[in-house]
Amino acid sequence: MTSPSPSPAVMPTATYRLQLQPAFPFAAAERVVPHLAGLGVSHLHLSPVLESVPGSAHGYDVTDHRSVRAELGGEAGLRALAATARAHGLGLVLDLVPNHMAASPRHNHALRAVLRDGPGSPYARWFDVDRAAGDGKVLLPVLPGRLSAVRDRLRVEDGTLRLDGQEFPLRPGTEGLPLDALLDAQWYRLCWWRLARTELNYRRFFTVSELIGVRVEDPEVFDATHAKIVELVADGVVEGLRIDHPDGLADPQGYLERLAAATGGRCWTVVEKILADGERLPAAWPVAGTTGYDALRLVDGVLTDPDGAAELTDAYRDFTRRSADRGGVWPDTARRAAYEVVRHDLAAEAARLTREAVRLCAAEPALADHAPWALRTAIEELLVHLRVYRPYRTGVEEVLTPGAARACRAAFAVPEEADAVDAVRGLLLGSFGDSPEHRAFRARFAQTSSALRAKSTEDTAFYRFAPLLSANEVGGDPGRPGVPVAEFHEECARLARDWPGTGTVLTTHDTKRSADVRAAIAVLAQCPRVWTGLLAEVSGVPAPDPHLAWTAWQTAFGFGAPDPARIGPAVLKAVREEGLRTSWTEPDPVYERAVADFTAAGPGRVPLRTASEAAFALEPHIRAHALGAALVQLTMPGVPELYQHTEREYRALVDPDNRAPYAPGPDDARTAVVRAALRLRRERPAAFGPGAGHVPLTARGPAAAHCLAFVRGGEAVTAVTRLSLRLAEAGGWRDTALTLPDGRWTDVLDGVREFTGGTANPLKLAELFADRPFVLLARTTN
Repeated sequence: MTSPSPSPAVMPTATYRLQLQPAFPFAAAERVVPHLAGLGVSHLHLSPVLESVPGSAHGYDVTDHRSVRAELGGEAGLRALAATARAHGLGLVLDLVPNHMAASPRHNHALRAVLRDGPGSPYARWFDVDRAAGDGKVLLPVLPGRLSAVRDRLRVEDGTLRLDGQEFPLRPGTEGLPLDALLDAQWYRLCWWRLARTELNYRRFFTVSELIGVRVEDPEVFDATHAKIVELVADGVVEGLRIDHPDGLADPQGYLERLAAATGGRCWTVVEKILADGERLPAAWPVAGTTGYDALRLVDGVLTDPDGAAELTDAYRDFTRRSADRGGVWPDTARRAAYEVVRHDLAAEAARLTREAVRLCAAEPALADHAPWALRTAIEELLVHLRVYRPYRTGVEEVLTPGAARACRAAFAVPEEADAVDAVRGLLLGSFGDSPEHRAFRARFAQTSSALRAKSTEDTAFYRFAPLLSANEVGGDPGRPGVPVAEFHEECARLARDWPGTGTVLTTHDTKRSADVRAAIAVLAQCPRVWTGLLAEVSGVPAPDPHLAWTAWQTAFGFGAPDPARIGPAVLKAVREEGLRTSWTEPDPVYERAVADFTAAGPGRVPLRTASEAAFALEPHIRAHALGAALVQLTMPGVPELYQHTEREYRALVDPDNRAPYAPGPDDARTAVVRAALRLRRERPAAFGPGAGHVPLTARGPAAAHCLAFVRGGEAVTAVTRLSLRLAEAGGWRDTALTLPDGRWTDVLDGVREFTGGTANPLKLAELFADRPFVLLARTTN
């Protein structure tokens, strides 16, 4: 692969994410470029653009890395969009999917070749397949029923095996065999989709068998799957990359180093890395930072009332009466969900790890005589007890600690059998060798760990423990929804110092609720009794269970308007993800019908935000939270991203609700904040870029805790109101004042007001926030 000549990466001022799909292709994006450029962003961030499964609404199911997706307009359309964007001062950032491809033999040319030609295929090294577990075959769990039930529908036509629109290539020379012999002669085995949970022998994306893992750690595979992207970078079409799911890769750091070398370091690159509370992005990774879920956690947390959230949690427990590990206590709930997922949904992955551990232990005298069941138990326990998504090349000892090992040993009744924990931990720490087999085991453990954390936490426990749904967001910690102001400033100062080009977000295509929906829900932490009063008022609409009533009504409150067509699917998805009464794979039609009837009669019909005077009185506080959060995100350290539609108020629920095609709309108060903040960032880049720093400003007076303020680069001041409802209940700002840095400061949002800084001129916050509960000030220039 020819790499472009090295040149400095262009750090965006701000990015705007567009969800491309057949209903919104490159040409549609071209038409909105003037509008988006007018907002003040510097780059368009496009969802995946490589060829994918026809009709895909997201593009993460890549089928061919060699070409740009025809349904979006092909490479000509992408280059035309880049030219139009460039003419308006914008660059392009692409979402890159290195971890997986669509497991569709009909559409994935590389997989089709592997299934046809077997291990001798030039593409055989592409996919992460354990052929030894399938008698040399790739298991394809694609049949709607057992083979015996669908056998009569299988047809051989034109050298292809067909079933209900699915197509499977035939091994050369087998076309004329009787059906049973033909099936047995293939390099793959067709089976009922339910067998994937325990029998699957290829790595997949989380628990999605329709997405097969790609071995980009192989240099030849990397080159083949990245040639088109590198070409687009070399041609100046692409200036930045978002790396999807790096935790799925065998060696994220190695991949990122190879990517940086291939692109000549010309790309601003961020990774979709979810950081656990207190976790740090590996400093050795050659990236600008993360995509921004850590920033989302900081912004949401600092504007959430921790005391009220605790009171709300007590009310939630009284209301739902859930046991500790089924939604009553966060750590217990998260732990139980992790055990369920590793033993059920990821049973095939745990089995593969066990097979590898058995082989490694058999080859090491010091590890002899560990039963397979004991090794599997040790693997499951170590996976469950990890406090982060996965370990990396370095710092493994800090993740797989002796304390974690002791906790894992408690799962064994016989102490000598518990030694299996030490054996597996030793393999993971590299204590027993560093052969390719040892490294492969460590990599696979890490890959499985990330899948477990995502599925058990984000997609299961978040739906079981739900006192305050705004805290149940990607990268969030429902057990600690609030972030102290001091912690917020410390983290921002660290980002400004270590990762000034990191991404920041409030809403993405993967957030479970848009920032505006979360803002409304978060305000409930300031008034738990108002919330419980609202629940009492709507108790006449019977719910199938109390937890559903709590979560569905809270979802409706956040959404803000009755809309059964949008609220209904989100509630149904929630109960399936929760997995206690129904699920995606074991649905309970009777319960789901009751859920749908309740949602249609209650949360989808009743305008809860206007149902009472107390609820309606929350509207100004919801706006204060939402707009304050937007201003903080737009001006804090990092590169802010606007998700499509969020230049104005945007209420959206979990996907697919949040992935509708983009359509410009009328400006509103949010738009004014966006334009003002982004204009200031473009006019004064030194105030927000590398070296700008983040300096807290501390108010003085009885209401000081309600002001969040900071200085960027000595040129810009952001100040917002925290917990405005609590502030009003306490009597307002009174004599609370904020001292601005020396000099004259202009209100960027109105362009009129000016203030004088310095210790001799403390500014009353009642005056500063007289027009709105947030301000953005710029140092006055002559």
